[in-house]
Amino acid sequence: MNKPHISFEFFPPQTPEGVEKLTAARKLLATLNPEFFSVTFGAGGSTQERTMETIQRIHQEGYQAAPHLSCVGSTRENIRALLFAYKDIGIKRIVALRGDLPSGMASIGEFQYANELVAFIRAETGAHFHIEVAAYPEFHPQANSAREDMLNFKRKVDAGANSAITQYFYNADAYFRFVEESRKLGITAPIVPGIMPIMKYSQLARFSDMCGAEIPRWMRKTMEGFGDDTDSVQSFGRDVVTQLCEKLIAGGAPGLHFYTLNQANASLEILNRLGYK
Repeated sequence: MNKPHISFEFFPPQTPEGVEKLTAARKLLATLNPEFFSVTFGAGGSTQERTMETIQRIHQEGYQAAPHLSCVGSTRENIRALLFAYKDIGIKRIVALRGDLPSGMASIGEFQYANELVAFIRAETGAHFHIEVAAYPEFHPQANSAREDMLNFKRKVDAGANSAITQYFYNADAYFRFVEESRKLGITAPIVPGIMPIMKYSQLARFSDMCGAEIPRWMRKTMEGFGDDTDSVQSFGRDVVTQLCEKLIAGGAPGLHFYTLNQANASLEILNRLGYK
């Protein structure tokens, strides 16, 4: 049986030391032949320059690189300039997102929703880019209803997205249900589950509270019980996330997209357990 493709997400490092650490992590993860590496982008362009630098490094190393593009707080002119800068250096894949308006920024900009960004990318660059969009198996925290969130997702795909990457989750049933409901709406695009390895419970709890990802109660209570015992948290996390990935693969997930937090070891160990070498 063919294994699903894998991909990895990074954030642009802020210091020379961070650049070195990310380069080392990328070399380790590259041994697993990922389909691409993606790099996040702050809404309003707050990391724009560092995202571009990181994407250029990955591309120059010979790997597929996929920059994130957040449209909130931006203008058509800025997005157009970025699209053609990426096109000129040979980038073929974009992760198109709305993003959240940074605190202190008054204007939402010329794009209100991600489907508008997807339509703009298609209008400006035709079929040049493979466009990934976000999907939320446990639903976007700002959605008024599950139905509204599904229709928002459909609008992004109908605007020209090729595939989707989900927010991370720890309940495989939520993913399978989301895919089933998407298919009922006529969405045929691949929906790749996002995978968050567990390294620190406090960090995971903070991320999850911000983005609306559910940590099941039994997982929370188990990790809280470990207190400051990071080794136990990580060992438990590797077991839980490996089992999650096994369920997703068995259920037909087309890929696995790892949120690495610029570290290699946790993702590597999980993937090695899954038979990726």
